[in-house]
Amino acid sequence: MKKFFFPLFLVLVLLGFNASAIKKIQGTVTESGLKRPISGVQVSNLSGSKQAWTDKNGHYVILLENGDQELSFRKSGYISQRLNIVKKTILNVQMTIGIEKPEPIMNEVSVITSDKAMSQSQKAMSQAVVMTKGKQQAIRIRGIASPNRAQKTYSGDPSMSMNVAAPIGKAQPAPGITGILYSSTTIGPYGNTESYAPIVENTFLAPDKNPLSTFSIDVDAAGYSNVRRYLNNGGLPPKDAVRIEEMVNYFDYNYPQPTGNDPVNILTEIATAPWNPQHKLVKIALQARKIKTAHLPAANLVFLIDVSGSMNQPNKLPLLISSFKLLTDQLRPEDRVAIVVYAGRSALVLPSTPGSATTTIKDALNKLEAGGSTAGGQGLEMAYKVAAENFIKKGNNRVILATDGDFNVGLSSDKEMETLIEEKRKSGIFLTVLGYGMGNTKDSKMETLADKGNGNYAYIDNITEARKVLINEFGGTLFTVAKDVKLQVEFNPSKVQAYRLIGYENRLLEDKDFNDDRKDAGEMGAGHTVTAFYEIIPYGVNSSFTPSVDPLKYQENKVLGNKSNSPEMLTVKLRYKQPDGDKSKLLQKAVLDTTFPFSGASENFRFAAAVAEFGLLLRQSDFKQGANFAQVISLAEAAQGKDTEGYRSEFLKLVKSTALLAKDLLSIENTNKVNEKN
Repeated sequence: MKKFFFPLFLVLVLLGFNASAIKKIQGTVTESGLKRPISGVQVSNLSGSKQAWTDKNGHYVILLENGDQELSFRKSGYISQRLNIVKKTILNVQMTIGIEKPEPIMNEVSVITSDKAMSQSQKAMSQAVVMTKGKQQAIRIRGIASPNRAQKTYSGDPSMSMNVAAPIGKAQPAPGITGILYSSTTIGPYGNTESYAPIVENTFLAPDKNPLSTFSIDVDAAGYSNVRRYLNNGGLPPKDAVRIEEMVNYFDYNYPQPTGNDPVNILTEIATAPWNPQHKLVKIALQARKIKTAHLPAANLVFLIDVSGSMNQPNKLPLLISSFKLLTDQLRPEDRVAIVVYAGRSALVLPSTPGSATTTIKDALNKLEAGGSTAGGQGLEMAYKVAAENFIKKGNNRVILATDGDFNVGLSSDKEMETLIEEKRKSGIFLTVLGYGMGNTKDSKMETLADKGNGNYAYIDNITEARKVLINEFGGTLFTVAKDVKLQVEFNPSKVQAYRLIGYENRLLEDKDFNDDRKDAGEMGAGHTVTAFYEIIPYGVNSSFTPSVDPLKYQENKVLGNKSNSPEMLTVKLRYKQPDGDKSKLLQKAVLDTTFPFSGASENFRFAAAVAEFGLLLRQSDFKQGANFAQVISLAEAAQGKDTEGYRSEFLKLVKSTALLAKDLLSIENTNKVNEKN
């Protein structure tokens, strides 16, 4: 079992974390009778503002507000439980297999009424859909609604008005309403169905056997905001949700701007590794040229919005609408926006409209409601069609998909979606994916769509994150300055005994792909930065990561040692294409072998390394070595810098709370192992 070490001074450091405002509850959930651990059980307070899930051993740790008095335990296929906390800090639970009768929750509801019989108060009944029949009209009532609202909401397509979520609970007919028709679809007990692509960590490689390391750049930051969501809800994220490169790239490092004709430059730095001073850490950074919003090309945007039933939660569609309103405020008169929605089917709810018509755009957003199944493939087809019809030559043509990634009608598998997007990207239309929600987030699917669609992927867990992505990073999110950006690093075996790329596991390329312009890679937007770390074991350093191998019998055994006269440790090569180009350009930079103490490294280097170390701990990495939470806190505090937006100070709070969670989880594991032995 992997262990974390907590020196005494960490306790003092953690005093900065306001423990008085929270209480920790931990325990194990097992199956009644058999006492087998149950994984994936959702543990939450009654409001749902704090959530955690049990791990493979049935363990959970959750941080609650002092006012919380009860915990809810839910998983599909088991009878849910609500238990009083009282003054308990350890709460072990046994759950019984069974299917409980769900509350009558309506995905779709139809209300038959007459205009003459409907009073003003009845018109205010929330979330009803009235069917067209004779003098009766098709409407969606939300607050005090207009009888013609549904036709305005869905551009004259009344069939779309049926795909809505009705109020939770039992509905009663009001006077003047001749009947309520419930759909047969109900929502069963909630279960966590989030999915993440598996990550197999990069290992140390010897440059005499593997001289080249090749990968696609990654500017996505969804991994960090998703991890933050787990930690803020009082639980640790799944290991595969921790993509270290996306955590590092979440932060702004304000690297020097490119000075030549190329839209991107290469920056490098070397220092000792904080978790193993015998090793070196090499930072390779890219900075894309910043462009003022006024100088950006005209945009042709299509908002593709998931309004299916799974989006009917406060942290999904309502947050999504607020996010897109922020983006609408950034648009210029020369920009254009269309809105396509999809549920059981897709529909165009706003044709391409000038960016100056903010009221019109926001009105269309305000009318969106959620319900029905999820025809994601059909929605993508329509969105790309609308974008193509309004294509701006030399402009920024982009589909912005906002969803929880839960596609279940039509094209649904990652491979089918990948094929569709690969075909569509040939049109010169880029894709941005914004993920929302929790519990059924399909992270792997959204990441695949963005990767294959010449785009980026962000996870929006709150309105502050929406502001960061859609206002602070407006240019980088929406305007590509270099596409198919690849990096290839060649290592000098006389200086490097072994190397390891930290993160980027799902971005690795074959060495031959570097010069192949047909091979897709990542995109960089205006002002974007990319940071990658290589951990280096210098030549001659004894290490358990480089076990000895017997000499070869049938071929020459070459040992370069320090015989090479080159002072270079490695050479970085970069290829990129112009946004509308098909032929790549090569940039390269040699890096000399130098030795600097970590304390002498730049502020950017030290903070990024602290984030990477935090990622190693969250993953319980086999390569974490001497990494510990106290050191992460110390390094990050010393490298906070100006921190105008407060993202770095927020990171410190996350590390402090995570240290408490991790310590408690290990305590549970140790206790259970002792019990198993006894």
